[in-house]
Amino acid sequence: MTRGRLAPQIRNRDCVLKSQQNPTQSRSACRSIAGLCIFLLGLFGIASSSAASEPPAQAASGSSSPPAPAAQSAALIDLGKIPIGADDSGTYWATFDPVPLNQTPPSGALPPSPIVIPEPDKTDKANGNGEDKKDEGLKIEEDERKLLPPGWNLHAQTTLIQNFDPGIRALYSGPNSLSTQRDREGSISADLFLGAPLWQGAEFHFDLLMWQGFGLSDSFGLEAFPNGDAYKAGSETPRFMAAHLFVRQTIGLGGEQQDVPDGQYTLPGKQDVSRLTITVGRLNMAELFDNVIYNTDPHTQFMSWANTLLTWDYPADTIGFTTGFAIDLNQPNWALRYGWFQLPSIPNGFTSDDRILMWPVEPGEITSDGNFWKQWGMILEFERRWRFGDHPGSVLLSAWIDHGLLADYNAATTLLVRSPPPANTPAGVEVTVPQAAFSYRSKYGFGVDWQQEVAKNVGTFARFGWQDGETAAAVFTDVDWTVQLGVSVKGAAWHRPNDTFGLLGNIAGASSDQVAFLKAGGTGILNGDGNLGYTPEMSLETYYDIALAKGCNLAFDYQFFGNPAFNADRGPVNVFATRLHWEF
Repeated sequence: MTRGRLAPQIRNRDCVLKSQQNPTQSRSACRSIAGLCIFLLGLFGIASSSAASEPPAQAASGSSSPPAPAAQSAALIDLGKIPIGADDSGTYWATFDPVPLNQTPPSGALPPSPIVIPEPDKTDKANGNGEDKKDEGLKIEEDERKLLPPGWNLHAQTTLIQNFDPGIRALYSGPNSLSTQRDREGSISADLFLGAPLWQGAEFHFDLLMWQGFGLSDSFGLEAFPNGDAYKAGSETPRFMAAHLFVRQTIGLGGEQQDVPDGQYTLPGKQDVSRLTITVGRLNMAELFDNVIYNTDPHTQFMSWANTLLTWDYPADTIGFTTGFAIDLNQPNWALRYGWFQLPSIPNGFTSDDRILMWPVEPGEITSDGNFWKQWGMILEFERRWRFGDHPGSVLLSAWIDHGLLADYNAATTLLVRSPPPANTPAGVEVTVPQAAFSYRSKYGFGVDWQQEVAKNVGTFARFGWQDGETAAAVFTDVDWTVQLGVSVKGAAWHRPNDTFGLLGNIAGASSDQVAFLKAGGTGILNGDGNLGYTPEMSLETYYDIALAKGCNLAFDYQFFGNPAFNADRGPVNVFATRLHWEF
């Protein structure tokens, strides 16, 4: 899940701060925070697991199970002793007094017989000995140990990603270019998820996010950027945000039901396959739409920003979250979805929610949604599902539109030709775009996602996206068209069923209007080399994810970029990455 980028004034300040600090100290601080996160979350997971598995304490006196039958020579039936049990078939009384060795039975009496204690009726709850009663008692004690009320859930995750770039060749560089020098950067993210039931069919979800670290070259110079956790709001110290804060109402329409897993954003239970779901609040829009199950989460799958349709300029703040609502009508073989969410007032900036829901808010950071009715984005998506034998597949067709204070490429190019940007222009999102090029306008685009399981544990997928190419980006990337093809394979064939291998190829291009803008010295969300030898950016990513233990994975990743940021005069780029992911 790619979570966003940043506004120029914020990014510029971060670059200055970063350049003034010792990189060795920053890496040491980053590693210290990483170790602390893993230790605390691991300690929490171990304590919770131990509490859930600890057996109930033994009673102070007596035993819940009946005593074992005594030996034949050690017990007799005696009606003058204390009862030890009862059921509907009669009451038994027993004594454990030893029988004298020289005692002989009276004349005509039957020889002594061993005590017989009837086996408790396992379905009888009234006598207190049944297993149902025992299981019920264990469940009560186990519930008493839980940290949360019944029906709630708690999850956590930590992800550490390290990227290394050995350096590239370049004929020239600009404000937003990938550095030609070798570079190593890392990011840390941690989430604490809380879910709670409300009324019938409704649930509330909250996610506290912590992030720290930077992307290569401060997350500039590549369109399919290699680290999905490398936000433009890079930070030397930990920052926190209430990333998710939403209510979901599910209205069942009857018919067949399906299980709902216990997940980070779902409460366990059952729901109708045919249903209407309404989600309102703050979240990541890309989690509800463009859902290719083999390539959607940079914490566990492919790491690059190509885990989302690169041409979809979806509404979000610089970290990837914003406020809005979504409606999902689901049927057994198809679904129809609609979403409306707010855009920040400046490209790739913070929203007004962040003033309250983010800690700390740095001095000078602008947090604004702009005009409510003029700064928004919406999407309509149709999904069609099928099965070829036992192998599921689907296609998703989407159309989206953004409206806001956006820059027109042609107007910006004309102004840049008249007054070129200075040579010492700092890095920043659309930092060279003249203010006169901005006006309230709309941009739109389309997307097609396809995914198909071709064999057990083997899935293939593809994405195609296009946007009008006349208007500069608002949030995500500068890509005007893209084609993607990939494969994901689970490791069952080599006796590692929880391992995953993935291979992905992606091509991303720009419109003629954007090419002219970049040649004139323009800068976008991610690009801006001061000039341009245009060729579409081509990227290849492959990874192998190793399941170390339940909830703990280690991945190795390699990415190749040809013509970074559409520029054949720079590159190629080789990026090596490792990822450690833990979740509870």
